[in-house]
Amino acid sequence: MRLLYFATMLMLMCPALLQADSKKDSFSGIGSKEAAEGFAPIFDGKSLDGWVGLNGSTDSYYVKDGMLICKKTGREHIFTKEKFANFVLRLQIKMDPGGNNGVGIRTRKHKSPHLYGMESQVLEDDYYADGDPITLLDYQHHGSIYGVVPAKTGHLKPAGQWNDEEIICDGRRLKVILNGTEIVDADLDKVKPLDGKEHPGLKYEKGRISLHAHGNYGAEVFFRNIRVKKLRLKAP
Repeated sequence: MRLLYFATMLMLMCPALLQADSKKDSFSGIGSKEAAEGFAPIFDGKSLDGWVGLNGSTDSYYVKDGMLICKKTGREHIFTKEKFANFVLRLQIKMDPGGNNGVGIRTRKHKSPHLYGMESQVLEDDYYADGDPITLLDYQHHGSIYGVVPAKTGHLKPAGQWNDEEIICDGRRLKVILNGTEIVDADLDKVKPLDGKEHPGLKYEKGRISLHAHGNYGAEVFFRNIRVKKLRLKAP
């Protein structure tokens, strides 16, 4: 009878235990499969540990319910303390209408990380579809390497929905995959800036991962499940 009692209690408790484990995983973004592949979180879902602000402050961002959120008025970029060379970055992104941000790749801690590094644009494209308040250039759409490589459009989910994004930075090859579709595939030795500016960051071999606050049109931008896998440079 005792064995039957404990077995019954364990069965009743299992759903709660599984739910707790699932909730914990939703903060880190790391499942057992990804952990085995070498992915590790760079946002713990609870704090900004491991991140630094451009001028020493991270006040443009706050943490809530496992999300890293850029404030509506946020204007100060944040950067990982750690530097990365070759990696696969996975994260989820959700935006209010008009949301505007960016994911920095191999950046320096600089006010213009899209130049001193690279920026994969984060933008709620639909808000700007009618040309108001601005008409978007090709390299300004979501996922584009800002100022350099236009992304394929039409794969971003509507405002308020989560998008799964993957950025692969492997030597001189840079790819962006949005909701399962490859929207950027660039050879950094062959691309030429389209915005008429110098982009020294295109040549960087290593730098920080960053999130860029641009001061939105009353919109917040949400990130969660930010994890990275370091890659070894492939032999030529």
